[in-house]
Amino acid sequence: MLLITSTDTEAGKTVLTAALIAYGLKYHPQQNWGLLKPIQCGTGDREYYSQLFDRSIADINPIYLEPPLAPPIAATQTNVFIDLAVAWQALERMRQQSDFVLVEGIGGLGTPITDELVVADLARDWRLATVLVVPVKLGSIGTAVANVALARQYNVNLRGIVLNCPQPLTAAEIANFAPAELIQSLTSTPVLGCIPYLPDLQDLDLLAAAAADLELEILLPQLAASRLTAA
Repeated sequence: MLLITSTDTEAGKTVLTAALIAYGLKYHPQQNWGLLKPIQCGTGDREYYSQLFDRSIADINPIYLEPPLAPPIAATQTNVFIDLAVAWQALERMRQQSDFVLVEGIGGLGTPITDELVVADLARDWRLATVLVVPVKLGSIGTAVANVALARQYNVNLRGIVLNCPQPLTAAEIANFAPAELIQSLTSTPVLGCIPYLPDLQDLDLLAAAAADLELEILLPQLAASRLTAA
């Protein structure tokens, strides 16, 4: 299982999650790829995944809150109790039925899930290997450093960082905004690649190609192991 989290909302979690699923379906169709969005507030990710991969919204997203706000605020406004046991049970069922399960978090690593817990708590308590998505923009270095420090504070099993370009950028701009070697040096965490700006997030081949350029042997070591076993 792998948790895809980020520095903030709109950072690129959905892009990376979709790219990894598209890669798996294209190059490893014999594997069963699970996809879970444990909590969603407002419309967006679950609807996108359901349409793109022809999956049931109910299977993708066990806990849904209508207001597009942080979960504890959305829950208060709608008088709903967030029962994380429901999400955990959905994850366990999916784990038993799948070879790989990708779990997309909500917001960033420090986003509150309840009045007491943040996404980092979930990553630790559910023992999820985690990847941190960092959007390439001015300030990326500092946010990467701060979020890796947060992951360490919460004892998150952080596998690495993936950079994501939310808008078209030149190679020089990427190097200036988010130099991989500097981020790795400051965080002691591997940068596993950079997803370029993808103009069409409905294009499965484009998504799969973006994932293929990442260091998948670190991101999904079980996939590399299965390839070696098959060979």
